[in-house]
Amino acid sequence: MHTVFEKNSSYPIDETIKRVKSELMDKGFGVLWELNFKNKFKEKGFDYKYDYWIFEVCNPKIAIQVIETDQTAGYFLPCKVAVFDSDQGVRAGLVKPSEMIGLVSNDSTLQEHAKNVEDILTGAIDRAL
Repeated sequence: MHTVFEKNSSYPIDETIKRVKSELMDKGFGVLWELNFKNKFKEKGFDYKYDYWIFEVCNPKIAIQVIETDQTAGYFLPCKVAVFDSDQGVRAGLVKPSEMIGLVSNDSTLQEHAKNVEDILTGAIDRAL
């Protein structure tokens, strides 16, 4: 099984970001923090030719259920969604929560939460792009 879900966008990066954020918000996920590596690298004196955004996203209702089940699952929270330029065009994706959760627990409740979150996040990216 592939650990990463990734999809090409037919939109420019700014529109892709707007669409992905909107879809996530519609499903109860807020963006807690965002970083553009290109800007951060430039600030530190390095050039990187592509915009590469990381968004930390969270649905608090689901997150509290996950942490109440197993606090070590918090190592993977909040979830990260990436939107970036590349030689292949604009892409969006994430590491699949169902793959990550297995690194800390085989608990069936946690597996269900992870699969639910994965379905929501991948569905949001699918609809956005």
